[in-house]
Amino acid sequence: MRTAACSAPPGTGGLGRHFAELLAELQGRADLACYYSTGLASDAGAHGEVVSAALATAVGRFTPVRLSPSARTFVGSVLFDRGVAAKLIPSDGHIGFAGQSLRTLERARELGCRRLELVSPTCHVDTVARQYAKALERYPVESTWLGDRLRLRTRREYALADSIHVASDYVRDSFLEAGFAEEKLRRVELTVDPRFQPPPTRPDDGVFRVVYVGGLTVAKGVPVLLEAFSRLSDPKAELTLVGGYGTRGMRRYLADAVRRDPRVRIGRGDPLPYLHRADAYVQPSFQDGFGYGPMEALACGLPVIVTADTGMKEYVRESQNGYVVPTGDVDAIAERLIALHESR
Repeated sequence: MRTAACSAPPGTGGLGRHFAELLAELQGRADLACYYSTGLASDAGAHGEVVSAALATAVGRFTPVRLSPSARTFVGSVLFDRGVAAKLIPSDGHIGFAGQSLRTLERARELGCRRLELVSPTCHVDTVARQYAKALERYPVESTWLGDRLRLRTRREYALADSIHVASDYVRDSFLEAGFAEEKLRRVELTVDPRFQPPPTRPDDGVFRVVYVGGLTVAKGVPVLLEAFSRLSDPKAELTLVGGYGTRGMRRYLADAVRRDPRVRIGRGDPLPYLHRADAYVQPSFQDGFGYGPMEALACGLPVIVTADTGMKEYVRESQNGYVVPTGDVDAIAERLIALHESR
């Protein structure tokens, strides 16, 4: 029997959905002894332990000196990791998520755990850092959440783990390029919730609707998408960004974008209604290990535009269900959007 841990509650956001799929796999094999998270799944059959994130939240929000995104992420990751390690029970194996599992993996080994596994939802951390640096150099709107201390901890987790789960060939290749043996990498397949299906009908009001779902950050390529969309001359076109921002810099940037172009909107909540009304989906990320958003869009019958630095490219059949464009290429995204607009 194994234990598993992730800071995102099962089913919440991309990371939480990845965690939920992992738990379902373990439960299906009757191989889950206990899981640890900041929230529990309502339908979980196995025992779960809540690891409080209250202290990490307080440090991030209420300290006299405002912490940078990288400092907040680092503190939150370390506190969660220590919380899991303190509650961890002995088991045959433990599975943790990269960046938040160092002390837990060490504690699991102390408890006699025979197999340590690590889930890497992104590329190798050094590849992520390089891609984020490119994005932030071009759009100095906010600072990165990935600091040097977290990179170091993550590399130490890689070394401790007996195997690393990767959800795309894109992620796997980043580890191979970093010198990891192929035998250490375990390829897993992620899926979307069955509720993501094409709608019976789509709006027939002449409005060309473009949707993006995910974190509203520079690293996710949101500024690239805004630039590309601005080249659509149709005054009735709409771009909806469904997600939340985590920095004041991005909040101001998006507020300015909405003021400049009233066709741009910020959405919240369940992405399904937005996908059912849309005509196209764009994932302009500078780095994504997988991408639930574009997978859900495909399941809803939407053409997708994704970058070359995302695992989603492996699911795109060029000109059939979407397009793969060079990362950060405003012109390429704009050209594809204009072509989709004209082909309606």
